[in-house]
Formats: sequence, structure tokens, C-alpha cells
Amino acid sequence: MAPTDMSTPPASTTASGSLTPRRLYRILAIAETVTWTLLILGMLLKYVVQIGDWPVTVGGSVHGIVFVAYAFTAGLVGVNQRWRPLQIVGAVATAIVPYATIPFDNWLERRGMLDGDWRREKTDDPRDTTWVSALLRFFLKHPILLSAVLVIAVVVVFCVLLTLGPPTEWGN
Repeated sequence: MAPTDMSTPPASTTASGSLTPRRLYRILAIAETVTWTLLILGMLLKYVVQIGDWPVTVGGSVHGIVFVAYAFTAGLVGVNQRWRPLQIVGAVATAIVPYATIPFDNWLERRGMLDGDWRREKTDDPRDTTWVSALLRFFLKHPILLSAVLVIAVVVVFCVLLTLGPPTEWGN
């Protein structure tokens, strides 16, 4: 029996199973698309089949939570990947248009804008001297804290949006 090389981690713990910026962004981009489908189906059930408001309430709530989570994820991944602010805004804006997150994800992929790992350490890059990069590194080094802050932020923003009501009623 040959000795095992202990310097190489087992396949189950290699980076291929980790939550990379690409993987996190894609999960939320796909989830945003799925929840658009739920909302559209809910609207069809409400207005065409006329079975009541509950399908839109359920689909809209799920979509709203995932929309906010996607927006925060696009911001987090965009800062990590050093996207320009307009690209981060563009990523968030794609969630407003049904199914637009997937073509945007493909656009990012073609340009290599999802490549790389999380930036946990400061580099010689001048962009790493900003307070935003320092904050990003702090939270990436404390993933449980980052997760808790993101969950709380999503809940707070979702609750504020619920209080404001549907976007069609914001100007009234």
C-alpha cells in the first residue's frame, strides 16, 4: 500500500467545492430568474384563473427576498471582483427585468469578470487601499459575521419595501 501524500487535501475539501464569487453570484442570478417565474405564475393564477391574491403574495414575497439578496450579492461580488460602480448598478438593474440576470451573468463570464477567489488579503493594487476594500477584507475574514449582516440587511430592506407597498403605489 503506497503512502498517502498529506500535502494534498482530499477532493472534498478542495477549492472546487468552495463558495467562490462566481458560484455565489450564479446561484443568486439563477434564483432571481426562478422567482420571476414564481411571480409571473402567481400573477397568471390571480388575474387569469382568478383564484385570489395568495399566489401573488407568495410569489411576490419570495421574489422580493431573492431580489434584495441578489442586489446585495451583486454588490459584494462586484466590489470583490473590482467591477466599476456602473457595472454593479447594471447587475442590480438586471433583476428588475424578468430573466435578465442570466444574460448578464453570461456577459460577465465572457469578459472574465467572475474569475478569481475572494480577496481576503491586501495586495499591492492601489484599489486595495480604499475603505471599501478594507471593509470587504474584514468581512471576508469573518464569514459568519458577513452572513449575519447580509441576512439582517436583506430582512430590513425587505421589511421597508413591504411597508412602502408595491412599487406601482410608491408615487401615490
